Amino acid sequence: MVAIGVQRVHVEKALADGRESCDDVVAVEEPLEIRVLCDGEEGLGRAISVTMRTPGNDTELALGFLHGEGLLRDWRSVRRVRPAGPTGNVLRVELQPGVDLDLARLQRNFYTSSSCGVCGKASIEAVTSSVLVRRMEQDWTIDGRLLLGLPARLREAQAAFSATGGLHAVGLFTREGDLVAAFEDVGRHNAMDKLVGSRLAVDALPLANSIVLLSGRASFELVQKAGAAGVPLLAAIGAPSSLAIELAEQAGITLVAFLRDGAFNIYTHGARLR
Repeated sequence: MVAIGVQRVHVEKALADGRESCDDVVAVEEPLEIRVLCDGEEGLGRAISVTMRTPGNDTELALGFLHGEGLLRDWRSVRRVRPAGPTGNVLRVELQPGVDLDLARLQRNFYTSSSCGVCGKASIEAVTSSVLVRRMEQDWTIDGRLLLGLPARLREAQAAFSATGGLHAVGLFTREGDLVAAFEDVGRHNAMDKLVGSRLAVDALPLANSIVLLSGRASFELVQKAGAAGVPLLAAIGAPSSLAIELAEQAGITLVAFLRDGAFNIYTHGARLR
């Protein structure tokens, strides 16, 4: 059985003594166009973004993207989300009557590469001026040793990664270290959008009592999306960027990285860890 989000392909494997034909599985990557239709408008609505993603949880991805960009603050603003067209790669978000879309906040090109994330922004200045991140207060602490067990729990939930080795994952954990939800995608920012959108859809934002773990590095855009969702503790198995550290410091987010091999680095607001 092939896991969701992967596709079987035929390959030639090069060996020391020649080649052999065999099957392999790869991560699926397809475009998703997000369109928004305000009350009173007709047709497919306005194109907001095109992202290369792994199909699955597209509704959550769209909701999370709109939330992270500051265009959608409340799930009650959405009337319905449904595919538009025959391909399944266009998604239309229909807003409730009276909900206006502040497109001036969207300082993004309409194409966002799944690999580059923040490079779709017009400039760093546009990014930093458009983020909707409020500073979080430290109102709880955890034993820092709890973080050491989270990567293995996330890894167990990464079915598509196990098959392909080619997808990023984001996991949502309680303060006790229990895995609540995990999402995979070829784009790390898409995986975060799927997670945030899933919580938005059940009116579970902000994530003030949660820990979010990234399977890869911590970029500025992921810290931005975490901050907009109210995540107070963001951990990454990979490295952080300088701008991610700066934003986490400003937003009151505890940023942990290089969480592996029984150790981690604390970059900002380490008082949450005892």
